[in-house]
Amino acid sequence: MDEGVDPTHMCQSLVNKVARSEQLQAVADPDVLVLFEDWLEELEQEVIAVAAREKALDPEALGRELGVSHAGAAFLITKLRTEGKL
Repeated sequence: MDEGVDPTHMCQSLVNKVARSEQLQAVADPDVLVLFEDWLEELEQEVIAVAAREKALDPEALGRELGVSHAGAAFLITKLRTEGKL
């Protein structure tokens, strides 16, 4: 990987995030989870709209536009590409 990404670290980070997500679901109010899912869906639609008008998606610029972190924007881009929505 040319970008210096450690796949082992990335996988461990993902496993940790899934575990935290499962813990949150166990204690979170279902109404709050619905609000989060709605918010995530709105963010995804905004990313798709930006992608339709921009030649390339820059996670930093996208993050600023959406009001999320660079990592959050990169996650959304990757998620939507993986799902075939971008």
